[in-house]
Amino acid sequence: MHIMSIISDIMKQTLVLPVSTKKVLSVFGEQIKLARLRRNLNAEVVAERAGISRSTLWQIEKGNPRVAFGGYFMVLFALGLEQDILLVAKDDDLGRKLQDAHLIARKRAQKNTRGKPL
Repeated sequence: MHIMSIISDIMKQTLVLPVSTKKVLSVFGEQIKLARLRRNLNAEVVAERAGISRSTLWQIEKGNPRVAFGGYFMVLFALGLEQDILLVAKDDDLGRKLQDAHLIARKRAQKNTRGKPL
């Protein structure tokens, strides 16, 4: 029983995220909710299609970081938005700049293999 109480305590701990990350998840959840409402679908229908409970859907729509990524993805699928996930990091400007910074080619003089001046 001691192990169960430890697990319970761990599950109750608050997930500490940077404020900017919380904001992104909150906006993401709100966008999912708006997509559901634009389709005129109630929470029960979307939750059923996604294979999750209504309370999990509500947590997703709030941007709860404790909800597994699969839950978020299944809701996107239920809304017909699963392809949108492919847009994440598609235009990785920072990553491309970092990559390009390491790819600067050094120019070398042409190798003289005949022993003659070039």
